[in-house]
Amino acid sequence: MKRGVVYAGMAGAIWGGVILAPSLVPEFNPLLISSVRFALYGAISLLIALPVALGLLRRVSREDLSMLIRLSLAGNLLYFALLSAAVQFAGVAAASLINGIMPLAISYRSRSEQDSLPLSRMKMPLALVALGILCINLDPSALMAAGSTPGERILGIVCGFSAVICWSWYATANARYLKASHFTSHQWSTLTGVVTGVMAVVLAGVGVLIAPQAVPTGISSERWMVFLWVSLFLAIFGSWVANGLWNAATRRLPMSLGGQLIVFETLFACAYAYINEQRLPGPVEALAIILLTVGVLWAIGLHRAPAEIEGRAAQS
Repeated sequence: MKRGVVYAGMAGAIWGGVILAPSLVPEFNPLLISSVRFALYGAISLLIALPVALGLLRRVSREDLSMLIRLSLAGNLLYFALLSAAVQFAGVAAASLINGIMPLAISYRSRSEQDSLPLSRMKMPLALVALGILCINLDPSALMAAGSTPGERILGIVCGFSAVICWSWYATANARYLKASHFTSHQWSTLTGVVTGVMAVVLAGVGVLIAPQAVPTGISSERWMVFLWVSLFLAIFGSWVANGLWNAATRRLPMSLGGQLIVFETLFACAYAYINEQRLPGPVEALAIILLTVGVLWAIGLHRAPAEIEGRAAQS
């Protein structure tokens, strides 16, 4: 279990940077950022899979392909487009903290899983996480994005909550399917990347035909280079590396605990935002961070006891 927690923390550290990334290229459309990121992710996955591609593809059933398509849409393309819109319209802090609701959503969705603790035993850690999220949202400055109108901020917040719905479904569906799958975490990450890349190229082509204005014009070559570097970071680290770490964690952890550990993404995103803004968290923000951290550590402690009992039983 310890290794699973470490993998989840490493994935959260990377995804915290992913939340910040769209704010670095505000002149680019969220759908364009998502399409380019995942097209590159697909290309990288395909290159890595080439030596074993034929054998891997032969093992993919119709059910596997159907699940890969749904996971790619909900957990990658749609989720990141909505998250990017939330960052650009509502600000990094608001998007990060709305994303912090993920542990509550995942815990609720995984309440019937056999390896998950019942919600009655998780109520105190979940209450601390909920208080942390509520606490930070009581600070008006956390919900402000420079240059945004009130309407845009509302749109950004709606996009943020929609992103939470997409990824909480992805996290539970992916974990449930992967635990019963005949694929390893690495193979499943590769297949997800390839399918996501193909869908990103197709959707980008359709999008350009329907709305050519989505591709910005009059942007300097320097800004395009920044966009390319940001997209490469998102594809390599935010998708390939982080997804592999998360899938490895998913195989090792109960779903109810995995849901709690996604809060690492929120904590790291807030830390990166404070570094980027060159400031320390205010009193309300600091209290929220403490509540979130204590809630997650409490959840890990609750799961550790059953894991140790099972370990001793296996040895005897």
